[in-house]
Amino acid sequence: MTDVHAFCAALPGAVLTFPFGEDTAVYKVGGKIFALTGVAGPASINLKAEPADVTGLVQTYASIERGYHMNKKHWITVQLDRSLPEGLLAELIEESYDLVVDKLPARARP
Repeated sequence: MTDVHAFCAALPGAVLTFPFGEDTAVYKVGGKIFALTGVAGPASINLKAEPADVTGLVQTYASIERGYHMNKKHWITVQLDRSLPEGLLAELIEESYDLVVDKLPARARP
C-alpha cells in the first residue's frame, strides 16, 4: 500500500482530525478513533485489533507490535516498512475500522 492516508480517508464516514497536534493524523468514524499515524512520511500506524488476534499478529510479524501508547490488549502498531504480505495492511486497517463501526449505535453508522 502506498498511501495509508488515502486509504483511511476513503473509508465511509472517515474523518481526519488532529487532537494530538499537527504531526499526528487521527482517523475517526462516528467520533471514535480507528487509526493514528504520522502526517509526513508516516513510519507506523496504530490500529484496533481483536484481542484474540493481537498476540498472533505480534508473534507472526516482526513489523507488528502491541500498540504504542495505546491499550496493548486492543491496539497494534504496524511499522510501515513494506515487510508485510501484500494486502495485509489494508486488511488490518479495514478490520480496525469495522471494529469501531460495529460498536457504534445504528444511527451513527455510516
